[in-house]
Amino acid sequence: MRVVGLMSGSGTNLRRILEHETRLRKERGESPFRVAVIFSDSSESKAAEIGRDFDLPVVTRDIRAFYQARGRKKSDFSLRPDFDRDTVRALSPFGVSAAAYAGYMSVASPVLIQAFLGVNVHPADLSIEENGRRKYTGDHAVLDAIRAGAKTVGSTTHLIEERVDYGRILLISPPVPVQVPAGADLANPETAKQVAAENQEHLKEKGDWIIFPRTLEYLAEGRFAADGQGLLHFDGKPIPKGLKIQ
Repeated sequence: MRVVGLMSGSGTNLRRILEHETRLRKERGESPFRVAVIFSDSSESKAAEIGRDFDLPVVTRDIRAFYQARGRKKSDFSLRPDFDRDTVRALSPFGVSAAAYAGYMSVASPVLIQAFLGVNVHPADLSIEENGRRKYTGDHAVLDAIRAGAKTVGSTTHLIEERVDYGRILLISPPVPVQVPAGADLANPETAKQVAAENQEHLKEKGDWIIFPRTLEYLAEGRFAADGQGLLHFDGKPIPKGLKIQ
């Protein structure tokens, strides 16, 4: 399975995916998936550095420059299909069929979503629902969980589908205990944000970096499948709310 790694910043998730691929190749003689190219939507990202470290081609198309050249703001989603269409065209020589959204900060339009099998990792257990909706979506998922009194947090890999953070769930990491310093006043917005940021960094190591590479491995091995109704299965068993890793 040939994969494009999509990124916007430091690319730490992509590094872990590439390290996992390298480890599989050493242990088995081959890896079921291969990151064939890196794509960044920011000229300020570390994509070039990662490309050098892993001897991979890098394609960069700065989305801010794209919007500035047209006199529009990035929040104008009407232009996003044009940006994504040119991105898909730029990636066509690499023969990729899947995309790892490894810290990719631009919302994908249907053009990009439909071009590749997209996988994302989210810093929350997306199987947790409240009033029929996923409870911890969005950029502040860890902060929301801490403010709600959660004792643990988790990471989720899911398919990229048109509704953000509502794609079908693949893997859920083991629960990671929430760490709140003694005396921390979570009612203080700045303190709460700092505590959330520290917990999210810890969650990356104990959650994201474990399940994201493994999800790509399992997808490439054909262990995930969808039935006629679109319900996901793992090793032939239905997983309507994903598979929790122990």
